[in-house]
Amino acid sequence: QVELVESGGGLVQAGGSLRLSCAASKRTFGTYGKGWFRQAPGKEREFVAAISWSGGSTYYADSVKGRFTISRDNAKNTVSLQMNSLKAEDTAVYYCAAAPVLYSGTVYYTAGEYNYWGQGTQVTVSS
Repeated sequence: QVELVESGGGLVQAGGSLRLSCAASKRTFGTYGKGWFRQAPGKEREFVAAISWSGGSTYYADSVKGRFTISRDNAKNTVSLQMNSLKAEDTAVYYCAAAPVLYSGTVYYTAGEYNYWGQGTQVTVSS
């Protein structure tokens, strides 16, 4: 069982930046793809960004491309999401997720591919 804990959410003005982090509660063995999703009030959970185990492959939703950057540190068992040029429509609860993968370059961008989820962290962008 992999337990994920997000941190770094908060309130920021439009145009500002936040950095989210997600740590596994215990050391995980095997290869895991990691991703970030978000859910705004009254909306379905949507994909934000994903990164392969190797870190060499990343994938972003069109709505965040060029503004958000996903990265990971396998030695520390963490994945991060740097969010720049934030907009009011980025307001949501952000979740990190992990999925075991066979190949180090695999990237998943659908929620159904992920087995493990964090509890979420609130990001609020004021306009």
